[in-house]
Amino acid sequence: MSGAAVQYYLEVEPDVRIAVTLDDFTDPWTTPETVLMLHGNSESAAAWFAWVPLFARRYRIIRPDMRGFGNSTPMREDYRWSLARLVADLVAVCRRQEAACVHVVAAKISCQIALKFAIDHPDMVRSLTLVGPPPPVRELATRVPSLDLVRQHGVEAWARANMAERLGASMPPEAVEWWTRFMGRTPVSTQLGFMQHLAIFDIEAELGSVTQPTLVLAPEQSLDEVAAWQHNIPASRLVGVPGNSYHVAASHAEFCAAQTIRFIEEVS
Repeated sequence: MSGAAVQYYLEVEPDVRIAVTLDDFTDPWTTPETVLMLHGNSESAAAWFAWVPLFARRYRIIRPDMRGFGNSTPMREDYRWSLARLVADLVAVCRRQEAACVHVVAAKISCQIALKFAIDHPDMVRSLTLVGPPPPVRELATRVPSLDLVRQHGVEAWARANMAERLGASMPPEAVEWWTRFMGRTPVSTQLGFMQHLAIFDIEAELGSVTQPTLVLAPEQSLDEVAAWQHNIPASRLVGVPGNSYHVAASHAEFCAAQTIRFIEEVS
C-alpha cells in the first residue's frame, strides 16, 4: 500500500516468526520496483533508518529482521544456523509481498546471505549491492568477540569494546553510543549461537556463479582485501568509501545510498 510504513510478522516455521517492515511512499499510480534491505549481525531492520527516506519515494522497500534478531523470534544458543535456512526466510518474505524480483541491498555479514540468495534463486534477484562486506570467513573468525564476554556481560559489552573503531572518526560520540545500545539489544542466546556458526557464510568458491550486476561498497582501507574476492563476481564493480569506518552503511549512509540508487537506476 503506497503512502505507508507497515510492520507485520511472518511465521516461517513452527514457533519462528520473522518481523518485516514494508515502506512504500511511492506515487500510488506507479508500479515501483522492490528493494530488499538486509541488516548485519547484532542489528535489525531499524539499522536502515538513514536509508529509507532516500529510497522510499522511488522504491517499495522490504526490511526483514533476520531470524533471531530485532523483533523476530530469538534463537536458542544450540540452534543449528544454516545459510540455506536464512535464504529460505528471504524467499518466504519476498513471496509474502508478491515480490517476484528484487534489488537486494545488504550490509556486513548479510552480504554473504544476499550472495547465496542470488546464486540459488537467480530469477528472484535483479541486482546486488554489498555494503561493507566482511573479510573471508577464515579471517573473520579471528575478529569475533569472545564467547565468554558475550555470555557473561551481554552483547552490548562487546559492541562497546570496539564500536568507536568500527564506526570511524567521523561519527560523534552520541552516534557511537546509539549504535552500541542498538546492537546491545540482541538476545544473548541468538548471538552466542550465531557466532559459533560463522563457517556457514564461507561461499567464496561460489562467487563465480553470481550472474546479477553487483555493486560492492567497501572502506578505502579495505579495498585490496575486498578486491581479492570481489573480482570473482563476474558483473561486479568495487567503489571505495572515504574515511576510516568499517561499518560504512551506518557511518556513510548518504554516500552509500546515493551510490546504490545510481546503480539500481542504471541496471533497471
